[in-house]
Amino acid sequence: MIGPGRRHAWWVAAVVVALIAGCSPGDSSSREVQSTAVSTQDIATGLTVPWGVTFLPDGTALIAERDTGAVKHLTAPGQLREIGNVTGVVPRGEAGLLGLAVSPDFAQDQTVFAYFTADADNRVVATRFDGNTLTDQRPILTGIPAARIHDGGRIVFGPDGKLYVTTGDAGNSGLAQDKSSLGGKILRIDPDGSIPVDNPDPASPVWSYGHRNVQGLAWDAQGRMWATEYGANTWDEVNLIEPDGNYGWPEAEGRAGIPGLIDPQVQWGTGEASPSGLAYAAGSLWVAALRGERLWQVPISADGALGEPVGHFVEQYGRLRTVVAAPDGALWFTTSNRDGRGDPQEGDDRIVSVQPDALTGG
Repeated sequence: MIGPGRRHAWWVAAVVVALIAGCSPGDSSSREVQSTAVSTQDIATGLTVPWGVTFLPDGTALIAERDTGAVKHLTAPGQLREIGNVTGVVPRGEAGLLGLAVSPDFAQDQTVFAYFTADADNRVVATRFDGNTLTDQRPILTGIPAARIHDGGRIVFGPDGKLYVTTGDAGNSGLAQDKSSLGGKILRIDPDGSIPVDNPDPASPVWSYGHRNVQGLAWDAQGRMWATEYGANTWDEVNLIEPDGNYGWPEAEGRAGIPGLIDPQVQWGTGEASPSGLAYAAGSLWVAALRGERLWQVPISADGALGEPVGHFVEQYGRLRTVVAAPDGALWFTTSNRDGRGDPQEGDDRIVSVQPDALTGG
């Protein structure tokens, strides 16, 4: 339930500061904005490491808890009920129950997809949600490398109706360049798990490769596909994804200018981001940052060019894991302060709602 006084309003003068000291030519110009008359609402509190968030056709939401394996149905602000556990989840480290996605044909097939870590692999399963409980779990994609770290885990349906799956290198960086492995990739499959005939290799689900650990996917108003990626020691990334594109890991981290490798469109020092979830709304990309403890905004102009990144809610909510565009136009973002690396506040973990126009000045 929503605790008393959890609708916040901050009336603070804008504070704009240089973000990364000693910028080199490869840095993204960035700034921080401590809220200017921004109101937020706690949509849900008392969650345990919420990871996947997806919306049903009626506007209600399903939420995956990484460490419990539970899926919860949020029917209204503060109204949560558990609808079941995904069978076979073996949480460890960064692994567990991760992404959720609702079928584009949910009204007909009642299918909800989940990505999780099992005993020996990461996998995608399809389940049925009849409005009360999850049933009929069946695997559609297995054999994704799993470890305590770098498990990827975001699953999102693209505008083409295909299911996109992000994976990590599972701590073995060589997998990212190995196109026979499902690790360190963005994968593209049909809802039944089959491989689309127009994939770069019609015998493989691999859509792009050379990734270290991708946990965010979104499409902008022009239909371009974007992904967030964790760096190792220096640069975190936002990448514009191309079919069969090689994004460089482990040969490159951040902008390297190496022929045959695709450089990121945005990069931050790893202390300012650790980017997980990604959404597009109100003319901007929105990035949930864990170590950076902020919601990054990357404006996109009418001609498709990226503007200067802006950090919102800096160190206000702690670690941010997931951000999604809600059906009513709001942005929802989740905290990840109970994941073993955060400092939980009262009510954590939570889902917070904000109107993007309040952040963009629109």
